Amino acid sequence: MLPIVLSSTSVYRRLLLEKLGLAFTCAAPNIDESPLENEKPEQLVMRLSQEKARALQANYPCHLIIASDQVCVLGDEITGKPHNFDNALLQLKKASGKCVTFYTGITLLNSKTEIVDTRCERFYVYFRHLTETEIIHYLNKEKPFNCAGSFKSEGLGITLFEKLSGKDPNTLIGLPLITLTEMLIRQGINPLTACS
Repeated sequence: MLPIVLSSTSVYRRLLLEKLGLAFTCAAPNIDESPLENEKPEQLVMRLSQEKARALQANYPCHLIIASDQVCVLGDEITGKPHNFDNALLQLKKASGKCVTFYTGITLLNSKTEIVDTRCERFYVYFRHLTETEIIHYLNKEKPFNCAGSFKSEGLGITLFEKLSGKDPNTLIGLPLITLTEMLIRQGINPLTACS
């Protein structure tokens, strides 16, 4: 079994990958994540997940490298991480009463064979109609300023929603484990039978 590397420094993605019970290490990909002109959300996250995987290829030449990237789309607007209170407040006010689509690109790169498997998963978040007071209280309590969409669905952020829709709730946190399991099995690693 080839050793596994997660091309990410995200605590959330590391915790998700730990659910599969496989041994892995983490490394920072250090790439430019700027979108290209007229790049669609699905194209963006698939390209960036591939670039994150390839960024580690030289240092991990006989490994399975897992990488993912995520954007949040409201209407036609791609929104990223808010980074501060004011941006998060604006994002959540815009999302109130609306459906937000999360696009998560995931890549599994076998750096030994050069086999690349890249996919995009969508996940839909339907927000309740939120008051500004509710949003302010939420932001002060959870401070989700490093999260796409300005919330943590695994925490108090779940109270912002009317419903969630998608193949895998882990997709919303940034690593679609159902799809990743399918990809790993194609590379000969079944988390249910593998020894970590």
